[in-house]
Amino acid sequence: MESKTAVASLGALAQETRLAIFRLLVEAGPAGIAAGEIGAELGIAPATLSFHLKELHHVGLGSARQEGRYIFYSANFGQMNALVGFLTENCCARDGADCGPGTSCAPERPAVKAKPGRQAVKRRAARP
Repeated sequence: MESKTAVASLGALAQETRLAIFRLLVEAGPAGIAAGEIGAELGIAPATLSFHLKELHHVGLGSARQEGRYIFYSANFGQMNALVGFLTENCCARDGADCGPGTSCAPERPAVKAKPGRQAVKRRAARP
């Protein structure tokens, strides 16, 4: 990934509502999530949601597919992984150390707890 592409991707994610949308798309997985469900879950008006989804698509972090009357949005996991790879590609390189145990560039994953039902989970993104 080129620096210019990384900057554009990070810029798109540097907005609270878009970050919330992107995290929801990542959570939804490759199957994606319908636009209406995104708006309802995050409390975002359709026009505002459309603007933010367009911005994510523009930098390559999101994609859309139409199924009948519905549009499903999903994260572009290849682009997401390329961005993370760009950010960590030189991990520990300056001091010549190996990124072995205790110095891993990968973030620690928190212990997974049972999730409440989808209906119980409510997120609110800041309104632009």
